[in-house]
Amino acid sequence: MSWDNRPFKIHDIYDFVPEKIKPWILVIFVLIYQLSGGVYLAAVSDMTGSLGLRQEDILMAGYASLVGLSLTFVVMFRLKFAYTIKSSLLMTAGALILCNLIVIFTDSVPILVGVSFIAGFFRMWGTFACNTTIQLWITPKRDMAVWFVYIYLLVQGSIQLSGIATLYTAFLSTWEYMHWVIIALLLMVVLVTQGIFKRFVFMKKLPLYGIDWTGWILWATTIMAFIFVLNYGEHYDWFDSDYIRAGLALGVISLILNLWRASFIRHPLIELRTWTIKNVWLTFLLYILVDILLSPVHLFEHIYTEAILGYDALHLASLNWIVLAGTFVGAIFAYRVFAIRKWRYKTMTIIGFMLIAGYLMMMYFTIDFDLPKKMLVIPLLLRAAGYVIIAITFITALSGISFQIFPQTITIQAFVSASLGALLGSTLLHHLFNITAKKNFMLLSTNLDSVNQRVHQIGQGELFGVLQKQAIMVSMKELYGWLVILSLLSLMVFLFKASSLRPKALHPKFKSIRKSIKHQLKMDRLQN
Repeated sequence: MSWDNRPFKIHDIYDFVPEKIKPWILVIFVLIYQLSGGVYLAAVSDMTGSLGLRQEDILMAGYASLVGLSLTFVVMFRLKFAYTIKSSLLMTAGALILCNLIVIFTDSVPILVGVSFIAGFFRMWGTFACNTTIQLWITPKRDMAVWFVYIYLLVQGSIQLSGIATLYTAFLSTWEYMHWVIIALLLMVVLVTQGIFKRFVFMKKLPLYGIDWTGWILWATTIMAFIFVLNYGEHYDWFDSDYIRAGLALGVISLILNLWRASFIRHPLIELRTWTIKNVWLTFLLYILVDILLSPVHLFEHIYTEAILGYDALHLASLNWIVLAGTFVGAIFAYRVFAIRKWRYKTMTIIGFMLIAGYLMMMYFTIDFDLPKKMLVIPLLLRAAGYVIIAITFITALSGISFQIFPQTITIQAFVSASLGALLGSTLLHHLFNITAKKNFMLLSTNLDSVNQRVHQIGQGELFGVLQKQAIMVSMKELYGWLVILSLLSLMVFLFKASSLRPKALHPKFKSIRKSIKHQLKMDRLQN
Protein backbone atom coordinates (compact mmCIF):
# COMPACT_ATOMS: atom_id res chain seq x y z
CA MET A 1 0.00 0.00 0.00
CA SER A 2 1.39 3.43 -0.96
CA TRP A 3 1.78 6.23 1.56
CA ASP A 4 -0.99 8.20 -0.17
CA ASN A 5 -3.60 5.46 0.32
CA ARG A 6 -2.94 4.69 3.98
CA PRO A 7 -4.99 6.23 6.84
CA PHE A 8 -3.77 9.73 7.53
CA LYS A 9 -0.72 9.81 9.76
CA ILE A 10 2.13 12.28 10.14
CA HIS A 11 5.24 10.11 10.10
CA ASP A 12 7.53 13.12 10.59
CA ILE A 13 6.50 13.39 14.27
CA TYR A 14 7.46 10.81 16.88
CA ASP A 15 4.73 8.38 17.93
CA PHE A 16 4.68 9.52 21.57
CA VAL A 17 2.72 12.56 20.34
CA PRO A 18 -1.01 11.66 20.01
CA GLU A 19 -2.05 11.41 16.35
CA LYS A 20 -5.00 13.78 16.82
CA ILE A 21 -2.72 16.52 18.11
CA LYS A 22 -0.10 16.31 15.35
CA PRO A 23 -2.04 18.22 12.63
CA TRP A 24 -2.96 20.99 15.07
CA ILE A 25 0.71 21.49 15.93
CA LEU A 26 1.38 22.18 12.26
CA VAL A 27 -1.64 24.50 12.01
CA ILE A 28 -0.20 26.53 14.91
CA PHE A 29 3.16 26.56 13.12
CA VAL A 30 1.46 27.90 9.97
CA LEU A 31 -0.14 30.72 11.96
CA ILE A 32 3.25 31.64 13.44
CA TYR A 33 4.86 31.65 9.99
CA GLN A 34 2.07 33.79 8.60
CA LEU A 35 2.46 36.28 11.45
CA SER A 36 6.20 36.56 10.80
CA GLY A 37 7.79 38.62 8.05
CA GLY A 38 10.12 41.51 7.37
CA VAL A 39 8.19 44.63 8.40
CA TYR A 40 4.62 45.05 9.57
CA LEU A 41 2.69 47.52 7.46
CA ALA A 42 0.26 48.16 10.31
CA ALA A 43 3.17 49.83 12.13
CA VAL A 44 4.16 52.13 9.25
CA SER A 45 3.47 55.33 11.20
CA ASP A 46 5.46 54.18 14.23
CA MET A 47 8.40 52.97 12.13
CA THR A 48 8.64 56.14 10.05
CA GLY A 49 8.71 58.22 13.22
CA SER A 50 11.26 56.17 15.15
CA LEU A 51 13.58 55.37 12.22
CA GLY A 52 13.34 58.73 10.47
CA LEU A 53 12.31 57.11 7.19
CA ARG A 54 9.63 57.94 4.65
CA GLN A 55 6.40 55.99 4.53
CA GLU A 56 7.36 54.84 1.02
CA ASP A 57 10.55 53.26 2.43
CA ILE A 58 8.61 51.07 4.85
CA LEU A 59 6.05 50.19 2.18
CA MET A 60 8.86 49.20 -0.18
CA ALA A 61 10.16 46.75 2.42
CA GLY A 62 6.65 45.38 2.97
CA TYR A 63 6.08 44.80 -0.73
CA ALA A 64 9.55 43.21 -1.04
CA SER A 65 8.41 40.61 1.48
CA LEU A 66 5.39 39.84 -0.70
CA VAL A 67 7.57 39.49 -3.81
CA GLY A 68 9.81 37.00 -2.00
CA LEU A 69 6.69 35.13 -0.93
CA SER A 70 5.35 35.04 -4.50
CA LEU A 71 8.56 33.63 -5.96
CA THR A 72 8.50 30.70 -3.54
CA PHE A 73 5.59 29.05 -5.35
CA VAL A 74 7.52 28.31 -8.52
CA VAL A 75 10.12 26.25 -6.62
CA MET A 76 7.93 24.99 -3.76
CA PHE A 77 7.76 21.34 -4.83
CA ARG A 78 11.48 21.23 -5.53
CA LEU A 79 12.09 22.40 -1.96
CA LYS A 80 9.66 19.81 -0.61
CA PHE A 81 11.44 16.95 -2.37
CA ALA A 82 14.91 18.23 -1.44
CA TYR A 83 14.48 18.56 2.34
CA THR A 84 12.62 16.78 5.11
CA ILE A 85 9.98 18.75 6.97
CA LYS A 86 12.23 18.90 10.05
CA SER A 87 15.08 20.42 8.04
CA SER A 88 12.67 22.85 6.36
CA LEU A 89 11.19 24.02 9.66
CA LEU A 90 14.56 24.50 11.33
CA MET A 91 16.02 26.41 8.37
CA THR A 92 13.01 28.65 7.80
CA ALA A 93 12.41 29.44 11.48
CA GLY A 94 16.12 30.16 11.99
CA ALA A 95 16.25 32.43 8.94
CA LEU A 96 13.14 34.34 10.05
CA ILE A 97 14.58 34.85 13.54
CA LEU A 98 17.69 36.37 11.98
CA CYS A 99 15.60 38.57 9.65
CA ASN A 100 13.51 39.91 12.54
CA LEU A 101 16.63 40.72 14.54
CA ILE A 102 18.12 42.65 11.62
CA VAL A 103 14.88 44.64 11.12
CA ILE A 104 14.90 45.68 14.78
CA PHE A 105 18.46 47.02 14.72
CA THR A 106 18.77 48.66 11.29
CA ASP A 107 17.50 51.86 9.75
CA SER A 108 19.05 51.27 6.32
CA VAL A 109 16.40 51.12 3.59
CA PRO A 110 18.34 48.74 1.27
CA ILE A 111 18.93 46.34 4.18
CA LEU A 112 15.26 46.53 5.23
CA VAL A 113 14.13 45.79 1.68
CA GLY A 114 16.60 42.94 1.16
CA VAL A 115 15.90 41.31 4.52
CA SER A 116 12.14 41.60 4.00
CA PHE A 117 12.46 39.91 0.59
CA ILE A 118 14.37 37.02 2.16
CA ALA A 119 11.89 36.83 5.04
CA GLY A 120 8.98 36.56 2.58
CA PHE A 121 10.67 33.61 0.85
CA PHE A 122 11.35 31.68 4.07
CA ARG A 123 7.93 32.56 5.47
CA MET A 124 6.21 30.93 2.50
CA TRP A 125 8.59 27.96 2.46
CA GLY A 126 7.80 27.19 6.11
CA THR A 127 4.07 27.63 5.49
CA PHE A 128 4.18 25.32 2.47
CA ALA A 129 6.15 22.65 4.35
CA CYS A 130 3.48 22.55 7.08
CA ASN A 131 0.45 22.76 4.81
CA THR A 132 1.50 20.00 2.40
CA THR A 133 2.08 17.68 5.37
CA ILE A 134 -1.53 18.03 6.54
CA GLN A 135 -3.19 18.26 3.13
CA LEU A 136 -4.85 14.81 3.37
CA TRP A 137 -6.11 15.74 6.83
CA ILE A 138 -7.82 18.82 5.40
CA THR A 139 -9.20 17.13 2.27
CA PRO A 140 -8.78 13.33 2.03
CA LYS A 141 -10.07 13.50 -1.56
CA ARG A 142 -7.46 16.14 -2.52
CA ASP A 143 -10.24 18.48 -3.64
CA MET A 144 -8.53 21.70 -4.72
CA ALA A 145 -11.58 23.86 -3.97
CA VAL A 146 -11.66 22.64 -0.36
CA TRP A 147 -7.89 23.04 -0.11
CA PHE A 148 -7.89 26.64 -1.29
CA VAL A 149 -10.74 27.58 1.06
CA TYR A 150 -8.50 26.45 3.92
CA ILE A 151 -5.46 28.25 2.46
CA TYR A 152 -7.21 31.59 2.01
CA LEU A 153 -8.99 31.44 5.34
CA LEU A 154 -5.62 30.91 6.98
CA VAL A 155 -3.74 33.51 4.93
CA GLN A 156 -6.32 36.32 5.03
CA GLY A 157 -7.16 35.59 8.65
CA SER A 158 -3.48 35.74 9.57
CA ILE A 159 -3.09 39.08 7.78
CA GLN A 160 -5.84 40.58 9.90
CA LEU A 161 -4.53 38.98 13.10
CA SER A 162 -1.06 40.33 12.31
CA GLY A 163 -2.47 43.84 11.87
CA ILE A 164 -4.44 43.60 15.11
CA ALA A 165 -1.46 42.28 17.08
CA THR A 166 0.85 44.95 15.62
CA LEU A 167 -1.56 47.80 16.41
CA TYR A 168 -2.08 46.64 20.00
CA THR A 169 1.66 46.07 20.52
CA ALA A 170 2.61 49.48 19.09
CA PHE A 171 -0.10 51.14 21.20
CA LEU A 172 0.97 49.50 24.46
CA SER A 173 4.73 49.70 23.88
CA THR A 174 6.75 50.13 20.66
CA TRP A 175 6.68 48.46 17.24
CA GLU A 176 9.92 46.56 18.01
CA TYR A 177 8.10 44.45 20.60
CA MET A 178 6.04 42.81 17.84
CA HIS A 179 9.27 41.47 16.36
CA TRP A 180 10.42 40.22 19.76
CA VAL A 181 7.12 38.37 20.21
CA ILE A 182 7.53 36.74 16.79
CA ILE A 183 11.14 35.82 17.58
CA ALA A 184 9.93 34.10 20.77
CA LEU A 185 7.25 32.20 18.83
CA LEU A 186 9.78 31.14 16.17
CA LEU A 187 12.17 29.94 18.90
CA MET A 188 9.29 27.85 20.20
CA VAL A 189 8.90 26.40 16.67
CA VAL A 190 12.61 25.50 16.66
CA LEU A 191 12.46 23.85 20.10
CA VAL A 192 9.27 21.91 19.37
CA THR A 193 10.61 20.81 15.98
CA GLN A 194 13.88 19.67 17.52
CA GLY A 195 12.02 17.79 20.26
CA ILE A 196 9.18 15.96 18.50
CA PHE A 197 10.09 15.84 14.78
CA LYS A 198 12.31 13.22 13.18
CA ARG A 199 14.09 13.26 9.84
CA PHE A 200 11.57 11.02 8.09
CA VAL A 201 12.21 10.55 4.37
CA PHE A 202 9.04 9.35 2.64
CA MET A 203 10.61 9.64 -0.82
CA LYS A 204 14.17 9.75 -2.07
CA LYS A 205 15.44 13.32 -2.10
CA LEU A 206 15.74 15.23 -5.36
CA PRO A 207 18.58 17.77 -5.71
CA LEU A 208 17.87 21.41 -6.51
CA TYR A 209 19.74 21.48 -9.81
CA GLY A 210 17.83 22.22 -13.00
CA ILE A 211 16.10 25.31 -11.54
CA ASP A 212 16.33 28.53 -13.54
CA TRP A 213 17.86 30.65 -10.76
CA THR A 214 18.88 33.33 -13.28
CA GLY A 215 15.23 33.67 -14.29
CA TRP A 216 14.28 33.73 -10.61
CA ILE A 217 16.58 36.72 -10.01
CA LEU A 218 15.38 38.45 -13.19
CA TRP A 219 11.71 38.08 -12.27
CA ALA A 220 12.46 39.40 -8.78
CA THR A 221 14.22 42.38 -10.39
CA THR A 222 11.31 42.99 -12.76
CA ILE A 223 8.61 43.03 -10.09
CA MET A 224 10.71 45.00 -7.60
CA ALA A 225 11.51 47.64 -10.26
CA PHE A 226 7.83 48.13 -11.10
CA ILE A 227 6.97 48.28 -7.40
CA PHE A 228 9.64 50.96 -6.93
CA VAL A 229 8.08 53.05 -9.73
CA LEU A 230 4.54 52.73 -8.37
CA ASN A 231 5.56 53.21 -4.74
CA TYR A 232 7.84 56.23 -5.15
CA GLY A 233 6.21 57.74 -8.25
CA GLU A 234 4.08 60.30 -6.42
CA HIS A 235 6.92 61.23 -4.08
CA TYR A 236 9.43 61.86 -6.87
CA ASP A 237 6.85 63.50 -9.18
CA TRP A 238 6.82 60.56 -11.58
CA PHE A 239 8.81 60.91 -14.80
CA ASP A 240 10.30 64.26 -13.87
CA SER A 241 12.61 62.20 -11.67
CA ASP A 242 15.68 60.30 -12.87
CA TYR A 243 15.00 57.65 -10.21
CA ILE A 244 11.58 56.81 -11.64
CA ARG A 245 12.84 56.75 -15.22
CA ALA A 246 15.72 54.47 -14.21
CA GLY A 247 13.38 52.17 -12.26
CA LEU A 248 11.00 51.89 -15.21
CA ALA A 249 13.89 51.22 -17.61
CA LEU A 250 15.24 48.49 -15.32
CA GLY A 251 11.79 46.87 -15.05
CA VAL A 252 11.18 46.92 -18.81
CA ILE A 253 14.68 45.63 -19.67
CA SER A 254 14.52 42.78 -17.14
CA LEU A 255 11.01 41.87 -18.35
CA ILE A 256 12.23 41.73 -21.97
CA LEU A 257 15.21 39.60 -20.88
CA ASN A 258 12.84 37.24 -19.04
CA LEU A 259 10.60 36.75 -22.06
CA TRP A 260 13.58 36.47 -24.43
CA ARG A 261 15.28 33.81 -22.30
CA ALA A 262 12.01 31.89 -21.96
CA SER A 263 11.86 31.58 -25.76
CA PHE A 264 14.96 29.38 -26.04
CA ILE A 265 16.13 27.87 -22.72
CA ARG A 266 14.89 24.38 -21.88
CA HIS A 267 13.12 25.01 -18.55
CA PRO A 268 12.57 28.72 -17.87
CA LEU A 269 11.22 29.75 -14.51
CA ILE A 270 7.96 30.86 -16.18
CA GLU A 271 7.33 29.46 -19.64
CA LEU A 272 5.89 31.63 -22.42
CA ARG A 273 2.97 29.24 -22.94
CA THR A 274 1.88 29.83 -19.34
CA TRP A 275 0.96 33.43 -20.19
CA THR A 276 -1.22 32.31 -23.12
CA ILE A 277 -3.52 30.11 -21.00
CA LYS A 278 -6.92 31.78 -20.73
CA ASN A 279 -7.40 31.12 -17.01
CA VAL A 280 -4.01 32.70 -16.30
CA TRP A 281 -4.30 35.98 -18.21
CA LEU A 282 -8.02 36.35 -17.48
CA THR A 283 -7.62 36.00 -13.70
CA PHE A 284 -4.56 38.29 -13.92
CA LEU A 285 -6.64 41.04 -15.55
CA LEU A 286 -9.62 40.46 -13.25
CA TYR A 287 -7.37 40.75 -10.21
CA ILE A 288 -6.23 44.15 -11.45
CA LEU A 289 -9.89 45.15 -11.74
CA VAL A 290 -10.61 43.88 -8.22
CA ASP A 291 -7.59 45.73 -6.83
CA ILE A 292 -8.75 48.96 -8.47
CA LEU A 293 -12.22 48.53 -6.97
CA LEU A 294 -10.72 47.83 -3.54
CA SER A 295 -8.08 50.56 -3.75
CA PRO A 296 -9.98 52.76 -1.21
CA VAL A 297 -8.95 50.21 1.43
CA HIS A 298 -5.34 51.39 1.23
CA LEU A 299 -6.08 55.12 0.97
CA PHE A 300 -9.58 56.39 1.68
CA GLU A 301 -10.27 54.19 4.71
CA HIS A 302 -7.07 55.38 6.38
CA ILE A 303 -7.74 59.03 5.56
CA TYR A 304 -11.37 58.78 6.65
CA THR A 305 -10.87 56.89 9.91
CA GLU A 306 -7.74 58.76 11.05
CA ALA A 307 -7.98 62.29 9.60
CA ILE A 308 -11.77 62.74 9.51
CA LEU A 309 -13.12 60.57 12.33
CA GLY A 310 -9.94 60.81 14.44
CA TYR A 311 -9.72 57.13 15.42
CA ASP A 312 -6.73 56.03 17.49
CA ALA A 313 -4.88 52.69 17.24
CA LEU A 314 -7.39 50.81 19.41
CA HIS A 315 -10.33 51.89 17.27
CA LEU A 316 -8.44 50.91 14.12
CA ALA A 317 -7.70 47.50 15.63
CA SER A 318 -11.41 47.03 16.38
CA LEU A 319 -12.15 47.61 12.68
CA ASN A 320 -9.72 44.80 11.83
CA TRP A 321 -11.81 42.44 13.94
CA ILE A 322 -14.77 43.25 11.69
CA VAL A 323 -12.70 42.49 8.59
CA LEU A 324 -11.56 39.22 10.19
CA ALA A 325 -15.20 38.26 10.78
CA GLY A 326 -15.99 39.05 7.14
CA THR A 327 -13.09 36.83 6.05
CA PHE A 328 -14.54 33.92 8.02
CA VAL A 329 -18.03 34.53 6.61
CA GLY A 330 -16.73 34.61 3.03
CA ALA A 331 -14.58 31.49 3.48
CA ILE A 332 -17.40 29.50 5.09
CA PHE A 333 -19.80 30.57 2.34
CA ALA A 334 -17.29 29.54 -0.34
CA TYR A 335 -16.77 26.20 1.39
CA ARG A 336 -20.49 25.42 1.59
CA VAL A 337 -21.56 26.44 -1.93
CA PHE A 338 -18.34 26.35 -4.00
CA ALA A 339 -16.26 23.53 -2.53
CA ILE A 340 -19.12 21.25 -1.45
CA ARG A 341 -22.04 22.07 -3.77
CA LYS A 342 -19.79 22.95 -6.73
CA TRP A 343 -21.45 26.19 -7.77
CA ARG A 344 -20.19 27.64 -11.05
CA TYR A 345 -17.15 29.91 -11.27
CA LYS A 346 -19.36 32.54 -12.91
CA THR A 347 -21.85 32.47 -10.03
CA MET A 348 -19.14 32.83 -7.41
CA THR A 349 -17.45 35.66 -9.32
CA ILE A 350 -20.77 37.55 -9.59
CA ILE A 351 -21.44 37.09 -5.86
CA GLY A 352 -17.97 38.37 -5.01
CA PHE A 353 -18.33 41.43 -7.22
CA MET A 354 -21.83 42.10 -5.86
CA LEU A 355 -20.43 42.19 -2.32
CA ILE A 356 -17.64 44.56 -3.38
CA ALA A 357 -20.16 46.76 -5.22
CA GLY A 358 -22.30 46.76 -2.06
CA TYR A 359 -19.27 47.87 -0.02
CA LEU A 360 -18.55 50.74 -2.44
CA MET A 361 -22.19 51.88 -2.53
CA MET A 362 -22.52 51.87 1.26
CA MET A 363 -19.33 53.90 1.63
CA TYR A 364 -20.53 56.34 -1.04
CA PHE A 365 -23.90 56.93 0.63
CA THR A 366 -22.91 56.80 4.32
CA ILE A 367 -19.53 58.44 4.90
CA ASP A 368 -19.89 61.72 6.78
CA PHE A 369 -18.05 63.81 9.37
CA ASP A 370 -19.82 62.24 12.36
CA LEU A 371 -20.53 58.69 11.15
CA PRO A 372 -20.98 56.22 14.06
CA LYS A 373 -18.49 53.34 14.01
CA LYS A 374 -21.31 50.77 13.86
CA MET A 375 -22.19 52.09 10.40
CA LEU A 376 -18.84 50.78 9.12
CA VAL A 377 -19.57 47.21 10.18
CA ILE A 378 -21.65 46.12 7.17
CA PRO A 379 -19.46 47.65 4.43
CA LEU A 380 -16.28 46.19 5.97
CA LEU A 381 -17.95 42.77 6.25
CA LEU A 382 -19.06 42.95 2.62
CA ARG A 383 -15.60 43.99 1.45
CA ALA A 384 -13.77 41.20 3.30
CA ALA A 385 -16.25 38.48 2.34
CA GLY A 386 -16.30 39.57 -1.31
CA TYR A 387 -12.52 39.56 -1.65
CA VAL A 388 -12.11 36.12 -0.06
CA ILE A 389 -14.79 34.62 -2.30
CA ILE A 390 -13.14 36.06 -5.42
CA ALA A 391 -9.64 35.00 -4.31
CA ILE A 392 -10.76 31.41 -3.67
CA THR A 393 -12.60 31.30 -6.99
CA PHE A 394 -9.70 32.70 -9.03
CA ILE A 395 -6.99 30.47 -7.57
CA THR A 396 -9.21 27.37 -7.93
CA ALA A 397 -9.70 28.30 -11.59
CA LEU A 398 -5.97 27.64 -12.08
CA SER A 399 -6.18 24.13 -10.64
CA GLY A 400 -7.45 22.65 -13.90
CA ILE A 401 -4.14 23.50 -15.61
CA SER A 402 -1.44 20.87 -16.07
CA PHE A 403 0.40 20.44 -12.79
CA GLN A 404 3.76 20.76 -14.54
CA ILE A 405 3.13 24.49 -14.95
CA PHE A 406 0.65 24.95 -12.09
CA PRO A 407 3.31 26.45 -9.75
CA GLN A 408 4.12 28.98 -12.49
CA THR A 409 0.47 30.03 -12.73
CA ILE A 410 0.28 30.47 -8.94
CA THR A 411 3.40 32.65 -9.07
CA ILE A 412 1.93 34.84 -11.84
CA GLN A 413 -1.31 35.26 -9.91
CA ALA A 414 0.62 36.04 -6.73
CA PHE A 415 2.51 38.81 -8.54
CA VAL A 416 -0.74 40.69 -9.05
CA SER A 417 -2.79 39.55 -6.04
CA ALA A 418 -0.08 39.93 -3.38
CA SER A 419 2.02 42.87 -4.54
CA LEU A 420 1.64 44.66 -7.88
CA GLY A 421 -2.15 44.68 -8.12
CA ALA A 422 -2.88 46.33 -4.77
CA LEU A 423 -0.09 48.86 -5.30
CA LEU A 424 -1.26 49.66 -8.84
CA GLY A 425 -4.82 50.26 -7.62
CA SER A 426 -3.81 52.43 -4.67
CA THR A 427 -1.29 54.42 -6.74
CA LEU A 428 -3.88 55.12 -9.45
CA LEU A 429 -6.48 56.17 -6.88
CA HIS A 430 -3.95 58.31 -5.01
CA HIS A 431 -3.06 60.17 -8.20
CA LEU A 432 -6.71 60.73 -9.10
CA PHE A 433 -7.47 61.79 -5.53
CA ASN A 434 -4.75 64.45 -5.58
CA ILE A 435 -6.13 65.89 -8.81
CA THR A 436 -9.75 65.74 -7.61
CA ALA A 437 -8.96 67.23 -4.18
CA LYS A 438 -7.17 70.23 -5.74
CA LYS A 439 -10.10 70.80 -8.10
CA ASN A 440 -12.69 70.60 -5.31
CA PHE A 441 -10.61 72.79 -3.00
CA MET A 442 -10.61 75.55 -5.63
CA LEU A 443 -14.33 75.14 -6.34
CA LEU A 444 -15.26 75.25 -2.65
CA SER A 445 -13.10 78.31 -1.98
CA THR A 446 -14.43 80.48 -4.84
CA ASN A 447 -16.82 82.42 -2.55
CA LEU A 448 -14.36 82.79 0.32
CA ASP A 449 -13.04 86.28 -0.39
CA SER A 450 -12.99 89.64 1.43
CA VAL A 451 -16.55 90.42 0.29
CA ASN A 452 -17.89 87.43 2.22
CA GLN A 453 -18.53 88.73 5.78
CA ARG A 454 -18.50 85.23 7.32
CA VAL A 455 -14.83 84.86 6.38
CA HIS A 456 -13.88 87.65 8.82
CA GLN A 457 -15.66 85.82 11.66
CA ILE A 458 -13.47 82.71 11.40
CA GLY A 459 -9.72 82.44 11.84
CA GLN A 460 -7.72 81.69 8.72
CA GLY A 461 -6.26 78.49 10.19
CA GLU A 462 -9.67 77.17 11.21
CA LEU A 463 -11.18 78.18 7.87
CA PHE A 464 -8.43 76.41 5.93
CA GLY A 465 -8.87 73.26 8.04
CA VAL A 466 -12.63 73.13 7.49
CA LEU A 467 -12.21 73.82 3.77
CA GLN A 468 -9.59 71.10 3.44
CA LYS A 469 -11.79 68.52 5.21
CA GLN A 470 -14.73 69.43 2.97
CA ALA A 471 -12.57 69.06 -0.13
CA ILE A 472 -11.30 65.65 1.06
CA MET A 473 -14.83 64.42 1.80
CA VAL A 474 -16.27 65.61 -1.52
CA SER A 475 -13.32 64.09 -3.41
CA MET A 476 -13.69 60.73 -1.68
CA LYS A 477 -17.39 60.62 -2.44
CA GLU A 478 -16.75 61.53 -6.07
CA LEU A 479 -14.19 58.76 -6.57
CA TYR A 480 -16.31 56.25 -4.63
CA GLY A 481 -19.08 57.08 -7.09
CA TRP A 482 -16.88 56.33 -10.11
CA LEU A 483 -15.81 53.03 -8.54
CA VAL A 484 -19.48 52.13 -7.97
CA ILE A 485 -20.15 52.72 -11.67
CA LEU A 486 -17.14 50.59 -12.63
CA SER A 487 -18.26 47.74 -10.35
CA LEU A 488 -21.81 47.80 -11.76
CA LEU A 489 -20.51 47.78 -15.34
CA SER A 490 -18.31 44.79 -14.46
CA LEU A 491 -21.31 42.98 -13.01
CA MET A 492 -23.27 43.58 -16.21
CA VAL A 493 -20.46 42.03 -18.28
CA PHE A 494 -20.35 38.96 -16.02
CA LEU A 495 -24.12 38.53 -16.18
CA PHE A 496 -24.10 38.44 -19.98
CA LYS A 497 -21.06 36.14 -20.16
CA ALA A 498 -22.12 32.49 -20.47
CA SER A 499 -20.13 29.89 -18.51
CA SER A 500 -21.02 26.53 -16.97
CA LEU A 501 -17.61 25.56 -15.54
CA ARG A 502 -17.59 24.13 -12.03
CA PRO A 503 -14.69 23.23 -9.67
CA LYS A 504 -13.67 19.59 -10.12
CA ALA A 505 -9.86 19.46 -10.08
CA LEU A 506 -8.03 17.21 -7.62
CA HIS A 507 -4.52 17.69 -6.31
CA PRO A 508 -2.22 14.98 -7.74
CA LYS A 509 -0.35 12.71 -5.37
CA PHE A 510 3.04 13.97 -4.26
CA LYS A 511 4.49 10.71 -5.51
CA SER A 512 3.24 11.53 -9.01
CA ILE A 513 4.61 15.11 -8.84
CA ARG A 514 8.01 13.80 -7.73
CA LYS A 515 8.02 11.20 -10.50
CA SER A 516 7.34 13.92 -13.09
CA ILE A 517 10.16 16.13 -11.75
CA LYS A 518 12.56 13.17 -11.61
CA HIS A 519 11.75 12.28 -15.23
CA GLN A 520 12.36 15.87 -16.28
CA LEU A 521 15.75 15.93 -14.53
CA LYS A 522 16.69 12.60 -16.10
CA MET A 523 15.87 13.87 -19.60
CA ASP A 524 17.91 17.01 -18.94
CA ARG A 525 20.91 14.89 -17.96
CA LEU A 526 20.62 12.80 -21.12
CA GLN A 527 20.37 15.88 -23.35
CA ASN A 528 23.40 17.44 -21.70
